[in-house]
Amino acid sequence: MSAEVLSSGAGRRPDTSESGFGMTLDRREFLQWLGAGVIWVVTETGVWAQARRTGSGARADGLPLGARLHLGEDGTITLFCGKVECGQGARTELTLAAAEELRVRPEQIRVVLADTAEVPDDGITAGSRTTPATVPAVRRAAAAAREWLRQVAARQWQVDVAGLKVEEGKVRHPESGRSLGYADAARLAADDPAWQQPVPARVELTPASQWQVLGRSATRPNARDLVTGTHRYPSDLRRPGMWYGRVLRPPAYGARLVSVNLSAAEKAVPGSLAVREGDFVGVAAPTSAAAQRALKALAATAEWSESPHPSSRAVYEYLRRNVEGGVPANPFAEEWAAASRRLRATYHVAYVQHVPMETRAALAEWEGDHLTVWMGTQNPFGCRNELARALGMPLEKVRVVVPDFGGGFGGKHTAEAGIEAARLARAARRPVLVHWTRTEEFTWAYFRPAAVIDVEATLGPDGRLTSWHFININSGRAALDTPYNVGRSHCQFVAARSPMRQGSYRVLAATANHFARESAMDELAAMAGQDPLEFRRAHLPAGRLRTVLEEAARRFGWTEKTKSRPPGVGYGLACGTEKGSYVAACVEVAVDEPQGRIEVRKVCQVFECGAILHPENLRAQVEGCILMGLGPALWEEMRFANGRVANAALSRYRVPRFTDVPELEVHLLDRPDLESAGGGETPIVAVAPAIANAVAQATGRRIRQMPIRLDAAS
Repeated sequence: MSAEVLSSGAGRRPDTSESGFGMTLDRREFLQWLGAGVIWVVTETGVWAQARRTGSGARADGLPLGARLHLGEDGTITLFCGKVECGQGARTELTLAAAEELRVRPEQIRVVLADTAEVPDDGITAGSRTTPATVPAVRRAAAAAREWLRQVAARQWQVDVAGLKVEEGKVRHPESGRSLGYADAARLAADDPAWQQPVPARVELTPASQWQVLGRSATRPNARDLVTGTHRYPSDLRRPGMWYGRVLRPPAYGARLVSVNLSAAEKAVPGSLAVREGDFVGVAAPTSAAAQRALKALAATAEWSESPHPSSRAVYEYLRRNVEGGVPANPFAEEWAAASRRLRATYHVAYVQHVPMETRAALAEWEGDHLTVWMGTQNPFGCRNELARALGMPLEKVRVVVPDFGGGFGGKHTAEAGIEAARLARAARRPVLVHWTRTEEFTWAYFRPAAVIDVEATLGPDGRLTSWHFININSGRAALDTPYNVGRSHCQFVAARSPMRQGSYRVLAATANHFARESAMDELAAMAGQDPLEFRRAHLPAGRLRTVLEEAARRFGWTEKTKSRPPGVGYGLACGTEKGSYVAACVEVAVDEPQGRIEVRKVCQVFECGAILHPENLRAQVEGCILMGLGPALWEEMRFANGRVANAALSRYRVPRFTDVPELEVHLLDRPDLESAGGGETPIVAVAPAIANAVAQATGRRIRQMPIRLDAAS
């Protein structure tokens, strides 16, 4: 790709030997930081990553899973993992998992996350997969290290390994009183061939009934840094000689750049730099204010060609018209036409933004032909691949480092900010930080997909569901199938050409699909003349979903409350399952129709995700999901026309506020007999449909759209 650069002030690369911030170590410094010891290399069936000694972080056939653990002679044990920490508690949970199996205090564990040059590729941090997939991998490695310590001691002491037990970081021989710790073993392991063996396929893990560390709440390892402000998020990072970058954005979706005068930036801000590489145009300057002035001058010279773009008012019709292959017909159409009690309904879900506390930020630095990018992303190895492709580089010359960052919610899977920073840094020959503004985040980050969902269902004479036809247009397959017993069922997702950039969002399309399904279940219950709780129970088999539903109703006092309901007050419930976990919610709302106001007074939610690993963090995740779910349920939606976003600011995009927080009653059902599932997504899915059902009860009118507005009743 050809590139054009104009600058009179781009200086030489700064001396990288100067001390910067903590995550700029070269390999020699990194090993010094670890201290003397040995690196434990483990293999995970079906997952391949860098061998610890290569330091590449790349997936490669034939290589075992990279180092999980480093044993330091000072007793510190370092855990390596490719997951990221974006506020969801992964750092704490992984620490507890390793400590449990190693039989050490959590304070002895140091965790290195998401540095593609130093950690294994554990995949993207998404889909609630850290708990069910990565935590077991860490536990297996730690359990294998514990067993290795027993074997070393047995050989050294010439005793039966069966009589040895690891406690408090040491293996002990009860008869002689001898002990050997991980710190001692670090010096002994260098020549031990057992270190080169993969972890056995069936490592014995500690059962939940015997947990001493897992299953209990713990403080985050870096809590002090977080609360005192000493932790440096991606947007806080600085390097010697660093400049600040800004990017020229189109005036509207679909606009193409015709021409731009790069020299305008340097004239407005002497010493600044302007770059054009194809459609990319950006500026860099010594301060963020100077970069903004340079960008403003550059933008004044830009000429664009624009193309037609649908408005948010017409977007649902647009999606229906642009379905790939057409909307599937109801295979039970004859039964539907003949039924005396039947439902045909369409539900709409708006585009929304993720609104992370920290917007996209990336700092790029080149050292010769090697690139390091520090950025906030949930997908470090995927972003490394994106950077390599965009810049025409081999993977081994690109390093991505992810400090703990300020929120993702599925919105930070891609590398655009890193690519922008890397292009500007290459041209400037110095580090460049790109930090998106809130307006850029609202406009150019991808959105949660809008949805059009068609439901057709029929009831038999006994009030049972006899057919169920469910079509999701555009938003996705997550939680598409109904968990209810129905006579005949057809559920299908059909893609559409989206006018907006769309991608992952917390629990993907499961929120939209639960909103439509649980709203329809209430509508069908009314047709059947049944209570919504009893209607669901009649269609749910015994099991985990029915258990959380009944427990939520009991805790909320559903039966008692619905017998005597004050005017303007409504009660609603909803339940669902996704990501291997189960949730049910009951809500109370107060509706002021003249004022058009819906107030959520109380949310009672029951959540079950198997064995609970970290109770306090799980409760925080559930509460966070409930509060996040309030936004799209009642207020959040992207408004746009003529290719321009009309509410690209927090002053115009309504998110939940402190005054909106209802009474929260969260109950966690611990199932130590079951494998642990993730808890960071599923608790959101029951919020919107429960509110919609409560509003319908309070007003007598059904609202089939998110956000739920009283002027949109059907």
